[in-house]
Amino acid sequence: MIDVHHHLLYALDDGSPDLETSLQMAEIAIEDGITHVVCTPHANSEYRFLPEVNAERLACLQRNLGDRLTLGLGCDFHLSYDNIEDALAHTTRYTINGKKYLLVEFPDFGIPQNISASFYEMSVAGIVPILTHPERNLTLMQKPEKLAEWIRMGCLVQVTAGSLMGHFGKGPQRIAQQLLDWRWIHVLATDAHNATSRPPVMSEAYHYIAKKHGEETAQLLCIHNPRAIFYGEALQEQPTPDNMYEGEVSAPRRRGLLSMFGWK
Repeated sequence: MIDVHHHLLYALDDGSPDLETSLQMAEIAIEDGITHVVCTPHANSEYRFLPEVNAERLACLQRNLGDRLTLGLGCDFHLSYDNIEDALAHTTRYTINGKKYLLVEFPDFGIPQNISASFYEMSVAGIVPILTHPERNLTLMQKPEKLAEWIRMGCLVQVTAGSLMGHFGKGPQRIAQQLLDWRWIHVLATDAHNATSRPPVMSEAYHYIAKKHGEETAQLLCIHNPRAIFYGEALQEQPTPDNMYEGEVSAPRRRGLLSMFGWK
């Protein structure tokens, strides 16, 4: 399996605090069957994005791990005006391994009205946005059908493995499973932040998908698509998604905000 969203680099953001923790996380990933990891520190107003430092930390980890785990470099790109302008001016600064795929994270509350225009500008510049964990975004939890427009534009969707298994609450789990049923997910990832509460584990979700939707789907979301993303290659032909157009969607039953997180 290949993990394209993983906060493995130490002392950069809210992920691994030190080298020891990073090595612990790497060992968990290896034990779980993960062969490649994209290290994705945050790039936002809170955590400064420093490509040279990121590369140094990655090289240190790779030396310690040898060939047991293949590391790549990207970021968890927040959709601020300054970030978007810089990414358009420097198209490989933030992308995964300097290729064409970019992990983009929506704000926790609200989605900018002009975001479709920004995604279009990225596509013109040769960047393919990967929308990270929409199942955990408050706006998209209530209206997951909003994703349809961006998928039609060529954006990809990454869901967190733990969400499928209920580790982030019943609401994110319900949306993740709905997106899986609609075939709106292109890649699964751990979004690991530590070795305890948010470890890099994908196998549980892999087996869940294989049991419910078949081994071919599990391999597509956990191996084939993330491998293409890691190396900057085109994705193979994808299954035809359901409910891509207005009027087709039968969205999950709306519930109170607190109940979305499994709270009553």
